[in-house]
Amino acid sequence: MEKAKNILNINNIARAVICLALILVIVVIVLICTRPRGGDGSATGDEYRSVVVVASGDTLSKLLTDQGFSNAQVLEIAKVLKSDANITSLRADSDKIEFVRDAADAPVSKIVIIPSPWRQVEITCNPDGAWVCQTVDITPDKRVVYRGGEILDGDSFYLAGARAGIPDGILAEVYDLLAFEMDFERDVRAGQKFSVLFEENYADGKKVDNGRVLAVQFEALRGNVKMYRFKTADGKTGYYDENGNGAIKSLKRTPINNAKVTSSFSTSRKHPVLGYTRAHKGVDFRASTGTPIPSAGAGRVVARGYNSGHGNYIKIRHNASYETLYAHMSRFAKGVVVGTTVKQGQTIGYVGSTGLSTGPHLHYEIIKDGKHVNPMTVKLPAISNLGKADKEKFLEYRKTLDSGIEQLSKHPDWFIQL
Repeated sequence: MEKAKNILNINNIARAVICLALILVIVVIVLICTRPRGGDGSATGDEYRSVVVVASGDTLSKLLTDQGFSNAQVLEIAKVLKSDANITSLRADSDKIEFVRDAADAPVSKIVIIPSPWRQVEITCNPDGAWVCQTVDITPDKRVVYRGGEILDGDSFYLAGARAGIPDGILAEVYDLLAFEMDFERDVRAGQKFSVLFEENYADGKKVDNGRVLAVQFEALRGNVKMYRFKTADGKTGYYDENGNGAIKSLKRTPINNAKVTSSFSTSRKHPVLGYTRAHKGVDFRASTGTPIPSAGAGRVVARGYNSGHGNYIKIRHNASYETLYAHMSRFAKGVVVGTTVKQGQTIGYVGSTGLSTGPHLHYEIIKDGKHVNPMTVKLPAISNLGKADKEKFLEYRKTLDSGIEQLSKHPDWFIQL
């Protein structure tokens, strides 16, 4: 046997490289000679497939005609797509169409329209000659990932979250969740840590989009805020704290995300316009004119109008105890009038500077049992808590999530396969 130190000498390496190059040349020649012809088509088993990405100006009629379909067949296929799959048009640079043939020169036997990575519509011709279609839902490859970060001096939560690698959409959802518990203007300080556990959806080994937020943690001034996503036995999904109590409150402390507090709740404040001291019964959030104002909770509009102090304002009754008021609006949202039922987060108006105001902002009040309370400190009721049976299952599920968080926090480049 040749010694190891002599195996990798220069002559041996040169001969090996030449042999490898000859083998690669032979492989390439074989592939070229045996490659199926037909542009972007490919042979799979006994079928020949070609994929067309819809381009600007393409229509279903044009694409089908290019594949040899008659006008009558085009009309029939279009009718089937509209009635059975609710597809009436194609989107350029987004939708794909796959044409399947038994051979490269055979007529199309199946059409596959791919409007999204998670859905495709298959159109085939049955033995009677009629075109039929069925929708196929594609299950994504779900991977759970962890992202954690820390607030630095001068940071906003958005800036710190982006630096931690949290995608914009996930970050916005986390902000909405934490807004039920936190005032982002006052509760965010340097040194606070946070983490998010969320899903990423993959198809064919490539990330397509982000999924659901599974868990959120934030070291807030009032204590460590934790929220976990959980589905109850009756199929309802919500977010709960570590003890199984509802984490989603009936009202949000800050209706407009990422808005700066310019004036706090106070029993004695010098009014910037009137010049004398009087109670400031709400919180002011600075925002540019035209910024949408979402309802802090679900309820019914009980007042909408104008007065010299509030300017354009809306009052919403949420239940027997709570009402909210939004003032200085530039205008009201279309269709929002007295008696209108609104959902939490629904736009009810737009920021302005009407009434006694020195600049565009939202004046926001919470009234509890007829008395004004501080939106930043009042204890808000949860929408729902878990029952006994669901709580037991939740606590076990929470342990599983906590275990995953612990492992991923040590190895942030890992993921958990669902």
